[in-house]
Amino acid sequence: MNSRRWLAGLAIAVLLVVGGWFGWRSWQSRQAAPAGPRAEIAVPESARPRPGGPGVVSVDAGLDGRLLAGATPMAERVAVVGLLNKRNGETRELTLKPGEATRVGDVIVRLRACERTAPWEQEQYTGAFVQMDVRGPDRAWRRGFSGWLFKERPALNVVQHPIYDVWAKSCTMSFPATGPDTESIAGTRSRAPKSAAPRTDAASGESAVAPPSSAASSNAI
Repeated sequence: MNSRRWLAGLAIAVLLVVGGWFGWRSWQSRQAAPAGPRAEIAVPESARPRPGGPGVVSVDAGLDGRLLAGATPMAERVAVVGLLNKRNGETRELTLKPGEATRVGDVIVRLRACERTAPWEQEQYTGAFVQMDVRGPDRAWRRGFSGWLFKERPALNVVQHPIYDVWAKSCTMSFPATGPDTESIAGTRSRAPKSAAPRTDAASGESAVAPPSSAASSNAI
């Protein structure tokens, strides 16, 4: 029994010595190896970070500035905003440009922007970004509303204030009549085939249109 324990201990000692020797040789080889240049992963130029913050990648959206030529600048647009005092029922129309504000008693209405869809769009929307500050009984001014208001869809953003209400009425601006890809079609003639002229049935006196040749042949017995 003692001999077996002695042999097991000897085997463990040999394994420790051999493992230590191989570990020492590996450490020596790493120390002797010259420090070469580190391998770098190639990163595409388009994916490299650019100025604007850590991890921010700037890309070219490919927008053509000519598409916006002719539209009214934001600073030159004019909006009409309605103001209602629910206590006395007084209603006013405030004409403002983006950046302007008007004070009426204890309320200040400020216009930040206004927008209107182009005439050729199917759905027409007139919107105004309005901010309303109200002075309370403690003489302190507090923000009562801030957001977009739409004339055609007032339920999209409701002003929830017990005394005052504001809404968008109009936004005066112009749109470009032409663009870089606009083609004029004035004066062009239609190439669509002309419809057959109606003929009059001599027996009944009613007008009837002759059926196409394909329909006449298919109906023949």
